[in-house]
Amino acid sequence: MVQTSSDKFASVIARILDDKQGIDIKILNISNISVLADYFVICSSDTSTHAKALTGYVRDKIKQYFDRIPIGEENDLKNRWNLLDYGDVIVHILHKEERETYAIERFWNHAFCMEEDEWKQKSQEFTDYK
Repeated sequence: MVQTSSDKFASVIARILDDKQGIDIKILNISNISVLADYFVICSSDTSTHAKALTGYVRDKIKQYFDRIPIGEENDLKNRWNLLDYGDVIVHILHKEERETYAIERFWNHAFCMEEDEWKQKSQEFTDYK
């Protein structure tokens, strides 16, 4: 298994989502405010089908890159909110309406949000699109 820091791991997940047209990708550092994980990666999709596809793509790419599988995985029956739990990083892939309704970022507004330029720089060797 390839070892990497939690911030780089979260950055690679964000890049994977970005490569498959994930919408409004955010990385929240929750390490100082919660024992749940070190980072949340949050992403929106336009459709339930897209949310399901993004979830599968992340799962497959993380297995390929790091030989890791989620320790937990949840989704609602309509694939409007999918969750992949890697322990140190929890990935939330939501239909845009659910993201607006549940407002994860507002609930965790005291968490530090990593800038897009930073996560793209940390994950640049993991892009499939040069």
